[in-house]
Amino acid sequence: MSLRYIPMSDGDAERLRDGGLDAYGNPPERRVSDGDGVPCRHCLRNVDRGRPYLVLAYRPFASVQAYAETGPIFLHADECAAHDRHALPPILASSKEYLLRGYGIDHRIVYGTGGVVAADRLPERAEELLARADVAYVHVRSAKYNCYQCRIEIA
Repeated sequence: MSLRYIPMSDGDAERLRDGGLDAYGNPPERRVSDGDGVPCRHCLRNVDRGRPYLVLAYRPFASVQAYAETGPIFLHADECAAHDRHALPPILASSKEYLLRGYGIDHRIVYGTGGVVAADRLPERAEELLARADVAYVHVRSAKYNCYQCRIEIA
């Protein structure tokens, strides 16, 4: 099974950089990275020390519904190339563990799929979840803060 790691879309990244409002209707906050723990959700790389980034509320779902979680994320303030979907994102090597959760075609959590996974087992666990008929895609979230990292699908 081949996995695709889906970053924030080019359109969303461009809209937010151009002053668009976040999921709560607020303009993104502009900050400067200290080089530690500032993962961009578009290129899926950490923002280098001294580089500007945006902090904003993000909802990685097309519509508002009970399972459409919204939370804080970071985004390079300057343009960055979207992550190559076929490679394991660099940001997924910056922690020891992550929370994985499977979602159905209806964009609802598939109960029994959520759990904290060691970083080195992340691709294996994503494949296990995506092999299930009731799981359409997987979200990767921070195990410590529950922040959305990226979406995983079958290529």
